[in-house]
Amino acid sequence: VPILFPRTSKIINLIIMALHISYWCEKVWLGHKWADGVQIDVSADGFINDVIECAEIGKSERISGFVLPGMPNLHSHAFQRAAAGFTEQRISNSELPDSFWTWRKVMHAFVTRLTPEDNEAIAAQLYVEMLKAGYTAVGEFHYLHRDTEGQSYDDPCEMSNRILSAAERSGIGLTILPVLYSVGGYGGVPINDGQRRYILGEDEFLHLVRRLCTECAHNPQIGIGIAPHSVRQVPEGPLTEVLNGFQRLSTDGCIHIHASEQVRDVDEHLKYTGNRPVEWLFNNVDVDSRWCVVHATHVNDDEIKALANSGAVVGLCPSTEGNLGDGIFPLTEYLKAEGSWGIGSDSHVSISPWEELRWLEYVQRLVARVRNVAAPTMGGSTGVRLFADAIAGGAQALGRPIGAISVGKRADLIVLDADHPQFFGHKGSTLIDALIFSGNNNPVSHVMCGGKWVVRDKVHTDEVKIAADFRSAISRLMSEAL
Repeated sequence: VPILFPRTSKIINLIIMALHISYWCEKVWLGHKWADGVQIDVSADGFINDVIECAEIGKSERISGFVLPGMPNLHSHAFQRAAAGFTEQRISNSELPDSFWTWRKVMHAFVTRLTPEDNEAIAAQLYVEMLKAGYTAVGEFHYLHRDTEGQSYDDPCEMSNRILSAAERSGIGLTILPVLYSVGGYGGVPINDGQRRYILGEDEFLHLVRRLCTECAHNPQIGIGIAPHSVRQVPEGPLTEVLNGFQRLSTDGCIHIHASEQVRDVDEHLKYTGNRPVEWLFNNVDVDSRWCVVHATHVNDDEIKALANSGAVVGLCPSTEGNLGDGIFPLTEYLKAEGSWGIGSDSHVSISPWEELRWLEYVQRLVARVRNVAAPTMGGSTGVRLFADAIAGGAQALGRPIGAISVGKRADLIVLDADHPQFFGHKGSTLIDALIFSGNNNPVSHVMCGGKWVVRDKVHTDEVKIAADFRSAISRLMSEAL
């Protein structure tokens, strides 16, 4: 358990951690069933100390509604929240249709104007929206490191610190994943104006990660991982160096990477390396349960087996993958191989975990022209399978003790409104089916993150000020674009 106050004695810290608040919950999802009358004891540092079924309410604080573990969001590019809705007008002719690659040019141009203050304002607004939607932790795939001219800030951690500040203001659990971005692309492609803000040398990158590891070591709400952007942007030499360097800093820190998002990713990788991106990764790197391979949209049978057998998590972002026209991940085959996966909101065209899960299932139905693709057995619940897999895979990918309401886990809880019409008549597993497949109105009433209430009655504790800062940042960015 992380030490709360490192300058105090062990005895004082033990006393602090022994302090707890008891909550008596009407109905709690315990991973395999709904339980009534459950007491949850939460320590002062935000961990669950005890879970008691069939408890008397006593002096505990009563929580009405349906209580579930919060959803981890394993893949986020926070600054892209500001661009959602601004990239839906066609910019190419009929012979060259709009694609991920035309969107990418727009996105790189957008980042040339972002200040550190903008970065924090956008991220804080995003994280508030995530919390209100039912996400309680986020993996921030963070690659804005340099200033608008491509130079280092006086404090190399300036932009990373803005993400940390946004997480603190919102209260969300954060795994920050500084991104290594080494080159413009395959074949010596020169970097563009946007990419110059991303690129760090290996020594600079490891220095940044070392600083973050040191400064966040005693904060249980913050985790540190790394994210080599992709095989396209990080050649073998820099990749090997930073993986070795990170291993010296953290033997169990998580590692995220983009792979095979587009058909062009696969085609170019075959052209320049002679094999496919995920195939190359497994041939050259020791991929294990610390890894999260984001997207992996275009994989063959051998790559599916390698991913599943490695224990790595595949990060799926259905709303973004649909928005960008990426393609469809072979979920059916991956589930048969018993692979781990989780969800992320990526570019934040949607900030709803239920929509991500719904569309993950729906696109499989459209391809296979059958229903209940993810249901594990006859009579099994599609919603429960999706929810259970996503919280387990997300917790693993973020390297955080979350994803369940059990002793030793962080107290990351969401409370659904039992009086919401979409739950009328539902019980047992169909409550979770209804959560995912019955309507678009947000049924999340309250959210606890790290033992603290951050959303009560659908209102975030600091949403007015955070929204005002976000509005100011967007107004300035749009005025500069005109």
